Amino acid sequence: MSEAKPFCISKWEVWEAYKRVKANQGAAGVDEQSIADFERDLKGNLYKIWNRMSSGSYFPPPVRTVKIPKANGGERKLGIPTVADRIAQQVVKSRLEPMVDPRFHPDSYGYRPGKSAQDAVGQARQRCWRYDWILDLDIKAFFDNIPQDLLLRAVKKHAKEPWIVLYIERWLQAPVQEEDGQLVPREKGTPQGGVISPLLANLFLHYAFDRWMAERYPQVPFERYADDAIVHCRTETEAQEVRAAIAVRLQECGLELHPEKTKIVYCKDGNRRRTYPNEKFDFLGYTFRPRRSKNRQGKFFISFSPAVSDKAVKAIRAEIRSWNLHVRSDKSIEDLSRMFNPIIRGWLQYYGRFYRSALYPPMKQLDRSLARWAYRKYKKLRGHLRRATHWIARISRRDSRLWAHWQMGVRRGSMVGAV
Repeated sequence: MSEAKPFCISKWEVWEAYKRVKANQGAAGVDEQSIADFERDLKGNLYKIWNRMSSGSYFPPPVRTVKIPKANGGERKLGIPTVADRIAQQVVKSRLEPMVDPRFHPDSYGYRPGKSAQDAVGQARQRCWRYDWILDLDIKAFFDNIPQDLLLRAVKKHAKEPWIVLYIERWLQAPVQEEDGQLVPREKGTPQGGVISPLLANLFLHYAFDRWMAERYPQVPFERYADDAIVHCRTETEAQEVRAAIAVRLQECGLELHPEKTKIVYCKDGNRRRTYPNEKFDFLGYTFRPRRSKNRQGKFFISFSPAVSDKAVKAIRAEIRSWNLHVRSDKSIEDLSRMFNPIIRGWLQYYGRFYRSALYPPMKQLDRSLARWAYRKYKKLRGHLRRATHWIARISRRDSRLWAHWQMGVRRGSMVGAV
């Protein structure tokens, strides 16, 4: 490292940042350079990033916009930085995160070391049993509307090195390149898709929401995952009061609660008998609602609990259909397992954490697809779909480790999830 450089950034930091970006993969930015392209001159490209960052002459290129369809029919804009820019952002994130993360609220779960979405769902589940009401918050176009002056004020409060502030400011001001090639200047927000953006979002909401809630409503717990948050209240009146206060607070911080999507929900169960227009809500891919459950003594009761959401099940079914297993008769069942089992394992690990039996229907769909594959592949099974179904069942009993869902007992039929 040259002593002539004004900013103390090591080449090792750039190398570590590259390794993280490579592990996360991701699409190419405006320069259309993939990670494989970047690696063709890896040493030279990494040196260029280090040299420019440590000298203060690094300026980020525009961010490529990609529109992703949303489940509710709208579109979400993702900002895709170049590979080099993602590495530069990772360098800054690796310096800033240890300074700010220890200060964050324990019920902030999104994109934090040692915390996960499942932790947030599990905590929400426990609190829904203790609190009768929740406030399901939806912040309108959060990433697009963060006021940059307030965000930079928070960054300056914690960043020890001036170059951290300098580069974050440049990233916030970098223009956006639309899909038609048009460059659009950005005066507010941070691109959803940037490496540094989740950390900046957490830092902003730490002051705009988390700390304010802890000071204003210390008796009201919440779980927040990035801009997705739910607040637990004891009464409907308290929920209405907290909702109004949060709306005012977010307006002060340049944000707005979505009037239709933000709602108060009654956590109905076997002991909570009143009726209310909203008795379920979605949080991080799970739907919370009254469900028939079984206690440790084997007795059934109604519990307000999470299970994989209808939206997630619909997406899983669509993904399974897209594999077109029935036309892959050139593949063995072991080949198909190698191709698709990692995806299934991921679904089971995430959505199977709570009320796992809700995953049985889409997993049975997968078995039907495998039966149709066997029906077309083997002459002895052609014309006998029922026989093909029994053949798949025998394989699942003989080698349950071949497919991840075979180990969760889906072949035994539907079961009621225990709490």
